[in-house]
Amino acid sequence: MQDTRKRILVVDDDESFLRLLTMRLNAAGFAVKPVTCGEEALDQLARFRPHVVVTDLMMDGMDGMALFDALHQKCPTLPIIILTAHGTINDAVDATKKGVFGFLTKPVDNKELVRQVTQAMNICQAGETDSEGGERESWRRRIVTQSPVMEDLLNQVARVARSRASVYIYGESGTGKELLASAIHEASPRREGPFIAVNCSAIPEHLFESELFGHKKGAFTGASRDHEGLFRAAHGGTLFLDEIGDMPRVFQVKLLRALQEMQIRPVGSTDTVVVDVRVISASHVDLAEAVAQGEFREDLYYRLNVVTLKVPPLRERPEDIPLLVDHFVKQLSAPYGHHVKGFSPEALECLVRHPWPGNVRQLHNVVEQCIALTNTPLIPLSLVKRALSGDIVTDILPPLKEAKRRFEREYLVRLLQITQGNVTHAAQLAKRNRTEFYRLLNRHQLDPREFKP
Repeated sequence: MQDTRKRILVVDDDESFLRLLTMRLNAAGFAVKPVTCGEEALDQLARFRPHVVVTDLMMDGMDGMALFDALHQKCPTLPIIILTAHGTINDAVDATKKGVFGFLTKPVDNKELVRQVTQAMNICQAGETDSEGGERESWRRRIVTQSPVMEDLLNQVARVARSRASVYIYGESGTGKELLASAIHEASPRREGPFIAVNCSAIPEHLFESELFGHKKGAFTGASRDHEGLFRAAHGGTLFLDEIGDMPRVFQVKLLRALQEMQIRPVGSTDTVVVDVRVISASHVDLAEAVAQGEFREDLYYRLNVVTLKVPPLRERPEDIPLLVDHFVKQLSAPYGHHVKGFSPEALECLVRHPWPGNVRQLHNVVEQCIALTNTPLIPLSLVKRALSGDIVTDILPPLKEAKRRFEREYLVRLLQITQGNVTHAAQLAKRNRTEFYRLLNRHQLDPREFKP
């Protein structure tokens, strides 16, 4: 049976203090994962999925603030509490300015620690029920993920869904923007109302006003009957405007007025109609850039963009690929009359390494093509290569040796940038002697003189 308690990741290189902290938080009713370094904490992020992180500030290797930066690159809303025996007021001010949730000095007061952890969960996880719980499952049931980046995005969805705020979803084609918009609707108080989705790029320019606001019979040639329009169809619910960047500029001012006043006027009518609609918009293009180029109204952009949610491309969450593949196999094998169990290890490795320019939609299509053509329970590598033959296959997950080489070079470059080419200082920071450090620089063909001011 899965542990349904709130999860806390605790990081400290003092093992005796780590055990004490773990005992205290376990006694307070939390599920605790203790680790002794920042690198191990990052490894546990996807597996343990903590609700709160409690970390020491002064640690060998990656310190608390470096860990904070690394965690917030992956999960910007994850609350982090810093502990230190060397705390100063300046440290606390700097930490909170960066977004650290809490700052406590050692020896830690047990009541204050539990209070801050509880407060972090109440504030930062507001509106979220645990992933094992039914409420959260109901609105996110169609979103298949185990990625910390996606989990953080879904935490944001849970919070924003309860408000009336307009939401703008930005992401590449095929990332699942409509799926996310539907999840916002399902998690909102409007869930009993309609969810109406429309692709703005599919509507002819001269029909925009009629499609969204409706028209009266005889308003124009071909208007043989009254048409209520999408705004009225979505009354009491959510209207999702996909590819909003393709909306004609001439109609944008009319949409702005409708959003400001929550009233529309059907084509051919002199009367306005009050509507109660929450608008969610989405685009695969950067609307801010479109505004700068004069292709999209700035005032409409800010009206739509009260809250922005960015859907990560599939290449940034490769850990989701095996999960999605398994989901699609179960979903698609029955309609084709096959009993496909999955992909061979070599085929699955190929899928994980592919960059997926078409994202989840492309992955779905590739899996479906392989299922349609296979005559074996396990889909072989040859079928995957055939399905991917139109793409240039490049590794998003390089071999370990290459990944180590890249990291080592980037690490050395960063050291030289920080020390402005001072090899002695750089070697000290790397905890290596000068001779060994020079060998590393020569291996990567780095000249310290190029980094001097």
